[in-house]
Amino acid sequence: MSDENANAMEAYRYEDGSISYPGHPLGPDGSEPVETIDLSEYTATVVTWTTSTATPPGVRAPNHLAIVEFDVDGEPVRAIGQLTTDEVESGDEVRPVYVEELRDPEAGIKEPASQDWDGYRFEPV
Repeated sequence: MSDENANAMEAYRYEDGSISYPGHPLGPDGSEPVETIDLSEYTATVVTWTTSTATPPGVRAPNHLAIVEFDVDGEPVRAIGQLTTDEVESGDEVRPVYVEELRDPEAGIKEPASQDWDGYRFEPV
């Protein structure tokens, strides 16, 4: 599955109506995806969040993380990711914000060109 938006926060919908993020080649019922959904077009609710002060190389410290839940046509879809701030509470509404580097590609042992460094953080609405 592909999306015209190269920076899409792409989830997959399956024949049974379930939605997976990140998308998987087969859904819970063994079916292939029937649709892609760009979660960056939705807002989500913070389920829970925490702050990590002992982060991996290249990840900002402190690193604020959240589990959020999107409501896509009545189907819940959860995601985990960095927050833009620690000024959030469980139950707050957030939106995905695209960033080019979630961590410093030069820090760590992997070759920078071998991985994608971009992604989404969640920002309070």
